[in-house]
Amino acid sequence: MSASTDAQSPRRPQTSEAPHGVPGWLVALLAVASGMTVANLYYAQPLLSTLSGVFHTSTATAGTLITLTQVGYVVGMLFLVPLGDRLEKRNLITVLLTVTTFSLLAAGLATSFPMLLIASLVSGATSVVAQILVPFAASLASDHARGRIVGRVMSGLLTGILLSRTLSSLVSNLAGWRVVFLGSAALMAVLAVALRTALPQHAPTTTLPYHHVLRSTFRLVRRHPALVRRGLYQAAMFGAFSAFWTTVSFVLTGPRFHCSSVGVGVFALVGAAGAAVAPFAGRWADRGLVRPMTGIAFVVATLAFALAGFGGHSVILLAVAAILIDVAVQASLILGQHTVYQLDPTARARLNSAFIAMFFAGGAAGSQLGSLVYHAGGWTALSLLGGVLPIVALLYWSTERRARTAAEQGTTHA
Repeated sequence: MSASTDAQSPRRPQTSEAPHGVPGWLVALLAVASGMTVANLYYAQPLLSTLSGVFHTSTATAGTLITLTQVGYVVGMLFLVPLGDRLEKRNLITVLLTVTTFSLLAAGLATSFPMLLIASLVSGATSVVAQILVPFAASLASDHARGRIVGRVMSGLLTGILLSRTLSSLVSNLAGWRVVFLGSAALMAVLAVALRTALPQHAPTTTLPYHHVLRSTFRLVRRHPALVRRGLYQAAMFGAFSAFWTTVSFVLTGPRFHCSSVGVGVFALVGAAGAAVAPFAGRWADRGLVRPMTGIAFVVATLAFALAGFGGHSVILLAVAAILIDVAVQASLILGQHTVYQLDPTARARLNSAFIAMFFAGGAAGSQLGSLVYHAGGWTALSLLGGVLPIVALLYWSTERRARTAAEQGTTHA
């Protein structure tokens, strides 16, 4: 017994130093790692016109690169993230990052567009490492500080989403599009080694066979109404977020502002300021303020799109709207994850898989619908669409207490 205790002792002092159970340097590493991996999904967005010329494809064909990357991510969410409950997490993360490294290397060296598509599909699927790291952090944190720790890690993830387009634009302009993918491949290799060295071993939380794990993920959706509710909340919010960021570049590069692609990338830096709300949202969750702050987030998002409607004539108003939209969406996300992770501590990876898959579906729909609405009715129509989505979420939120009361009464009668 003493031998086993001694074997584990090198790791215990690290975690005991922090009152929340996780040392600050490890939280920072998880945040950076989450941001770096999720950024792989967005690097290609500002490069589509360049890639269209290099591989002699139409703009529409080049756009399939983004579609396939997102498809890969959804596949990874459904079939790889649940493995975080079935396998030792550190080994799983190492394997996925190794595959991501080679797929990005293939993308950077691609000699044909199909080769680039396949590489992007694979890198999209394995970049779900970010969604294994977040529940990993939640599992390491003590109960009273879980929201705070998840908020800090998510701030890194969300910053990665917001800054990826800016970084891709700048690197491509300075060194070419291939360096974007090759540079990310190098970062993933370094990250694989860093996480392998730093992360503590984390035993599986279930011994179910893989196909049973997948089946149990869908059972969790049926068993936990709160999971579906938070997923739908975030689908509406992420749909509004995606509609804004997919179309705002058309406004910025249009006749009103005449911004270059680099200018659009710099504008994204402004929106990244919204990531600062994530740690605060974690604290609100720890204090039991999930429901009221969720409602406030919906209201802020609605007001932000009202402001964005006037921002078609002022880049300052657009920037303020961008910050408020990001603040609202990120706060809602952190509050939602705090709720989801409490549903079943032994199934956090599977719960996260279902939650993220739901709201990414909303984001994909928002991006597509936003493009259609913008080209049909302009920025005013897009702002109306963006404002309606959080209003719908707010109306659904207003039924939450009644739904909870009905469920409790049903349990009592049973």
